[in-house]
Amino acid sequence: MTGAPDFCYALIDMRYPWLSALSLLGIGFYIAGAIILGVLGGKWLDDKFGVDRWWTIGGLVLGIIVAVYGTYNMLRPFIKSVNKNGNNKKE
Repeated sequence: MTGAPDFCYALIDMRYPWLSALSLLGIGFYIAGAIILGVLGGKWLDDKFGVDRWWTIGGLVLGIIVAVYGTYNMLRPFIKSVNKNGNNKKE
């Protein structure tokens, strides 16, 4: 088990390009959501504790880390499929 959501496995099946497009769109929403939630959570903590932007910056950094980690886990099945099929020709 890779930890990737089931919709990410649609990336592997290239017979249905619209499924691949929807999966990539979902990954885009995941990235945006992680970063936005991190910033909004940091902003809320700034307002609660009266600190000037420190929690917002921390939330941004945490959101970026979550976005990168989640995106890697979602794309891992596709990357393994490409490597297994030999579609990564290096010239």
